[in-house]
Amino acid sequence: MAALAQYIDKQVLIITQDGRTIVGELKGFDQTTNVILSHSVERVYSMDEGVREDELGLYVVRGDNITLIGEVDEAIDKTIDLASIRADPIAEIVH
Repeated sequence: MAALAQYIDKQVLIITQDGRTIVGELKGFDQTTNVILSHSVERVYSMDEGVREDELGLYVVRGDNITLIGEVDEAIDKTIDLASIRADPIAEIVH
C-alpha cells in the first residue's frame, strides 16, 4: 500500500476485475486498497467504434475489485487519438 502513496494527486489507470478501465486523479486510498479518484472517466473499448470516454467525476473503486493500478504518462496519453483505436473490451476475470 505504501507504493500507492507515490501516486497521490497523479493520473492513474485502473483495470477492474469485471474488465472496466477507469482513468482519474488518485486522491486517496485506505488499508483495503479502496481508492478515491477525481475527474475520472471510464474508457469503453469496442471493435466497431473508437474508445468512448464516459464521465464518472468523483469515483470510489473498491479494493477487492481492482486488478491493476498504474500511473498514466499524461503527456503521452494526450497524444493518443482514442477515436481511432479499435479493441475488444477486456474480459471479466473468472476465478
